[in-house]
Order: sequence, then C-alpha cells, then structure tokens
Amino acid sequence: MGRVTVRMPVVKLSHQGERLRPDALAAEEPLELRIDGRPLAVTMRTPGHDVELSHGFLLTEGVIGGRADISLARYCEGAGPDGRNTYNVLDIALAPGVAPPEVGVERNFYTTSSCGVCGKAALDAVKLRSRYSPAGDPCTVEQHVLTQLPDALRAAQKVFDATGGLHGAGLFTSSGELLVVREDVGRHNAVDKVIGWAVQQGLVPLRGCVLMVSGRASFELVQKAAMAGVPVLAAVSAPSSLAAELAQEQGMTLIGFLRGESMNVYAGIERIVR
Repeated sequence: MGRVTVRMPVVKLSHQGERLRPDALAAEEPLELRIDGRPLAVTMRTPGHDVELSHGFLLTEGVIGGRADISLARYCEGAGPDGRNTYNVLDIALAPGVAPPEVGVERNFYTTSSCGVCGKAALDAVKLRSRYSPAGDPCTVEQHVLTQLPDALRAAQKVFDATGGLHGAGLFTSSGELLVVREDVGRHNAVDKVIGWAVQQGLVPLRGCVLMVSGRASFELVQKAAMAGVPVLAAVSAPSSLAAELAQEQGMTLIGFLRGESMNVYAGIERIVR
C-alpha cells in the first residue's frame, strides 16, 4: 500500500542559522478509478481508504445510490512499469443492472487535489441529481454542540499532527457523537472517504448528521454533502457564494467560520437550537 507520509530532508532557516533536518510530508499520489476495466477518473490523493474514496466519489457523482450497486472493488495488479502492484489503480465492478456512467464532452471526471469538479462543462451539470435531498430532514443541532466539533475533528486528525498538511472531514451525529474522520491532501477526497465509509456501512442517506470540514466550504463540498443527504455542513473557514446558493436551494444548513463560540449561518438556520 502507498505511504501516508514521506520523510524528506529539509533545510531549516531561522535566526539561529540553518540546519539540515528530516521532515514528514503528506504523501500525494495519483489514483486511477476504472469501471469494469474502463478508465473513469484520476484524482491526486493521500493513499489510504481508497475503496471508501471510490464509493464516495461514485455516489456523489450520481453513479451509484448505495453499497449494493458495487459488486467488487480491487486494485489492478501489474499496473506498474515493472509489473508490480502500485496500489494506484482501482477497478470497480458495478452490480448487475447498474448503468455505467456516460463520459463524454459534457462530463469530464478529471480531478485534482485542489479543484475537484473543475472539469464539469457547466454548473448546471452538478446542480443537482441527488436521490437523497437534505430538504425536509427535521433534525436539529444545539448551538453548543456545533461549537465543540472543530476541536473534536482536530483532535482526531492524526496525520495532520505529523505533517501539518492535510485536510480533514468528520461525520458527527446531531448530538455531537463522532462517527468517522478521514484526512487527505484534497478536501474533496477527505469528504469522499467519509461518505464512502457511510456507503459501506449502509448509512446513506445521512439523515440527522453533521459533516464538519477543516477548511472552507466550497461548492463541490456542498454538492457532495447534498448527494449523500447530509442536512448540516459546517466549516472552520468561509463558504463560496455558489456554495451558499446551492445550500439554500437544497434545504441544507450551511455554517462557516465555526471557531470558538461564534459561527456564521448562511442557510438553514432553523435547524440550529440557540
């Protein structure tokens, strides 16, 4: 399997001069996803939880609706130039009757650790095909519970402690119970891993849950949360304008700048018990 961290020499400069020391960096490697042997997507990710990543990606792209739609996920042997298994090519077999995705000029699945849905031909293509809209989810979350989530997420980010270079995503119940945390160089990959874990556990749609992310709330993260039926998305940083608009359209609660005792609520304030 690929390494989560890589140690490299670094020259540290300070007022005390310079010295050579080892440093731990977050690993970043390409993962190619194939559907029944046909290339579908390439994403730059931190190795680990790749099967979860594939499940989350396929659900948030509308290819599958749950774990029963995938019959097999396995690494492709002999994918390396010397015939070794690189663990960077994952082949997904869809269950009988599940239609394979259509890939063409209107839909480009190429993603990177920084942008995610940048290959979409138009915003309308992702706005929205969810089977599990969060609108109508009656869950509520107490304000004091929300204020505890950033620290709970940060405490569970073990690889971040070693590298300082990973995004984190955590799934919580509405009462604040931590269900799962995943880390990755790509914020959208971290979310896909969390959602993929939920798919494998049979928990989708994620009614009554809060998705907490360590960075900003981009359009793609709101889109992914909506595809999984997440009613509340919270971030420690800002949302984009499109993220706020999509959250309002989908009946999702969107929270930004969740730090200490304060937060900004951009959509769905009715779910927050003050």
